[in-house]
Amino acid sequence: MTSTLERHDRIGSAYASTATTPVSVRTVRKAGLGLLLGSLTWAITLFAVGPVSDTALGMMIGDLGGLAFQLSLFGLLHIQRRTLATGPKRFWRVAFAVERILLCIAISWTVLHAFWPGLPFLPILDLFWPLSMIGMFVIGAAILVKGRWRGVLRIWPMIAESWAVVCVPMLAIFQGAVAGWLPGTHLLIGYVTLGAMLLAKPELTGASTQD
Repeated sequence: MTSTLERHDRIGSAYASTATTPVSVRTVRKAGLGLLLGSLTWAITLFAVGPVSDTALGMMIGDLGGLAFQLSLFGLLHIQRRTLATGPKRFWRVAFAVERILLCIAISWTVLHAFWPGLPFLPILDLFWPLSMIGMFVIGAAILVKGRWRGVLRIWPMIAESWAVVCVPMLAIFQGAVAGWLPGTHLLIGYVTLGAMLLAKPELTGASTQD
């Protein structure tokens, strides 16, 4: 009986050691600030020119706003992976790597579409925008289920990362009726707020207070 308890204690200690990765509150705050600024930039451009502009300049502004948002996601992914927000299993390490690849391909579409929107292969690359956002939603759902981030930071990643699963169908169904306000409003409620929360309460991610 004693040996069984000792074995369980050793297993628990090993799990705890893998569950704690050295990431500081300063790192979390930097990621939060980047996410706040990047998502706020995109929200402003969405309110200004809409998700699909009729002019070349408006399209470029929208793409560059989206680029600021996409780049800010790398900081978020970094702290999610380093704090093992989705758990220590190898599956999630691979999932984060796949998500970064999807995001890089989506960024390539954003840059090319901003300056050379007539390229014939862009519709293929365009598929990776929603794919990368769906990947973020899966990560947000896992954070909610695993409960390794605490308080509002357990819930808010899924709210923020539901942007694609909420906005894309709504835009497809209602089009102009929601295009002027839904995408930007969702960003403000979701990603901008998540960035502010990471700035204000980085310890809820399990980050170390030792910088």
